[in-house]
Amino acid sequence: MGMTHKPFKAVIPAAGLGTRFLPATKAMPKEMLPVVDKPAIQYVVEEAVDSGIDDVLIVVGRNKNTIANHFDAVPELESTLQRKGDDDRLRKVQYSSDLADIHTVRQGDPLGLGHAVLRAKAHVGDHPFAVLLGDDLIDSRDPLLTTMLAAFDKRGAAVIALMEVDPAQIHMYGVAAVEATGEADVVRVTGLVEKPSNEDAPSNLAIIGRYVLPPEVFGVLEHTPPGKGGEIQLTDALQEMAQDPEAGVYGVVFRGRRYDTGDKVDYIKAIVQLAADRADLGPELRPWFKEFAATL
Repeated sequence: MGMTHKPFKAVIPAAGLGTRFLPATKAMPKEMLPVVDKPAIQYVVEEAVDSGIDDVLIVVGRNKNTIANHFDAVPELESTLQRKGDDDRLRKVQYSSDLADIHTVRQGDPLGLGHAVLRAKAHVGDHPFAVLLGDDLIDSRDPLLTTMLAAFDKRGAAVIALMEVDPAQIHMYGVAAVEATGEADVVRVTGLVEKPSNEDAPSNLAIIGRYVLPPEVFGVLEHTPPGKGGEIQLTDALQEMAQDPEAGVYGVVFRGRRYDTGDKVDYIKAIVQLAADRADLGPELRPWFKEFAATL
């Protein structure tokens, strides 16, 4: 069938206060914390770009300048590296400023993810768009966003990323009630429950931080009342769309590698996993990890 629509844009909410990482985040957004040698948000921008999206809007908070500066050209740094003949680092620095057409908008008050998405309305306009949360890093070797964009193209309805979670952890997530579509790992979402108890969870499929949304979601968010914590919740808007037979919400079940950087322990695990897999760092680190683990 295939839907014809305007090109996708990407929206990356990065206005959270990052209180779990204080004092590191006192003057720097948590999305700028390095994961090995790149800020977390660069992995997310690269994921959008790798899926063919070149227009990226970052919704920033009060520490916005560091994010904007990271994706801007730095002529003085580039000329120093050029003079030194350090082509490898020069390429890395230029890469982050040539990645995409990057825009920023301020969220103002951090009133929840739904509010952050609503701040993107003027920029996104009538384009469909992907929302990528910086706490979830998806391994670049495992396709997710491209699959979600294809599912949107086919169905013209909102698509969310889902992942099977251990029932003991399910209370920490938004959880989807689903039915099969006849297509492997694509489900129709019939309802969403925020942080249910183990017994009340409709499935073991948790929502992770990737969404592909039609522009109609803005109208829904505009009349969505504040939910948990007085914040406008994207989940509430998606719940409304899932109940509407005209709109509908689909889920893509992700079975690849995801690194959670939203929690200190998980952030450290993400760095260790990504570093162990890198050709430049792994050969030296892997034997050391084994020796170190043996001493614990």
